[in-house]
Amino acid sequence: MKVFKFGGASVKDSKSIKNITRILKLTGYNDTIIVLSAMGKTTNALEFLVKDYMQGGSSYMDILNKIKEDHLKIINDLFKKTKKSPYNDIVELTNELNNFLKINKSTDHSFIYDQVVCFGELISTKIISFYLELEGIKNYWLDVRKCIKTDSYFRNAALNWNETGKLVKKEIKNKSTIITQGFIASDSKGYSTTLGREGSDYTAAIFAFILNSSSLTIWKDVPGVLNADPRYFNTTQLLKNISYREAIELAYYGASVIHPKTLQPLQQKRIPLFVKSFENPKGNGTKVYEGSKLNPLIPCFILKKNQTLLELSTLDFSFIVEENISQIFSLMDKYKVRVEMIQNSAISFAVCINDRYGKLKDLVLELNLKFKVEVKENVLLHTIRHFDNSSIKEIKESGKKILLEQRTYKTAQFVLSEN
Repeated sequence: MKVFKFGGASVKDSKSIKNITRILKLTGYNDTIIVLSAMGKTTNALEFLVKDYMQGGSSYMDILNKIKEDHLKIINDLFKKTKKSPYNDIVELTNELNNFLKINKSTDHSFIYDQVVCFGELISTKIISFYLELEGIKNYWLDVRKCIKTDSYFRNAALNWNETGKLVKKEIKNKSTIITQGFIASDSKGYSTTLGREGSDYTAAIFAFILNSSSLTIWKDVPGVLNADPRYFNTTQLLKNISYREAIELAYYGASVIHPKTLQPLQQKRIPLFVKSFENPKGNGTKVYEGSKLNPLIPCFILKKNQTLLELSTLDFSFIVEENISQIFSLMDKYKVRVEMIQNSAISFAVCINDRYGKLKDLVLELNLKFKVEVKENVLLHTIRHFDNSSIKEIKESGKKILLEQRTYKTAQFVLSEN
């Protein structure tokens, strides 16, 4: 089987869903698993719902009703000429979410988050499955939580590969075209879990690995993998070919096109990955495969916003040694911050972090017990793979203050002030 993955931008409205049908008819859809994200900004809306709910607010029901209305409008656009539609299914799913919010007793934010946000993918796939049937594409709708099994580390669950492998093969046996969800899974107790934000790519790679797929294609709103994010950089170029190793490096540093965990399963079985434009399905896009060189070999720019720079020194003016570094990383793990860049000298330790779960205040309070801590919030982290003099000059002439700079043979990183 081959695997297709369509993200939120490619399923954001009725026009986009019709375009998916066009792509499937153009490329062929037999023996294909189609992994779909929630529509448009639905996940963002569900996150706001969770936030309001956790804070004891009164607007979360308004958010849920708006999500329901938006999806019913899409249903009306797609199915107005037929009596058969997913209307009842969508009402049932939104009622199920409403009931969870009413009866839930848990105060665990991550647990509640996963039980709520999963409905974005469930709703989008129901609508698209029905529409493909209407267009003559027979398919099987699969609740991915029946076969993608994880631990109970909510919001960033770890996969149980053995159990998942058995269940995937069982669920897809004798089925040709399968519609399912990305990003979501379930634990041993049947509770919904998620694979980390943007985890739909990873879901697609899981299916590809288990089924020894011929290829995985990720359909995006860009021509393929670009050397920079067009939202932040005026000039970008398409990378035609990339090796697995290079793609993993780009993903690790934060390139937004490919999820970091997606590539390693594909590399292990040498399954080629194609990143293509859903607006131009005939375009070549980018191919990621074993042994490829970066083509063209040009600097690749990665920007991460809203980072935090911590600069630490010992309270007694002693050296920063292994014991200190061990203590620092233990606290980073405790508060679930992501370490993006580190630099240390004899008397200081600097670390650029991503405060994914809003634990910065608690982290700094505990660090202050053992270290002198200086905090700089909302800094920018620029990474340049395959840098040259021109790309370094571009950073240094940006007008922003360089707070930290680090270079290796192929990679340069800069922490810059926002202002």
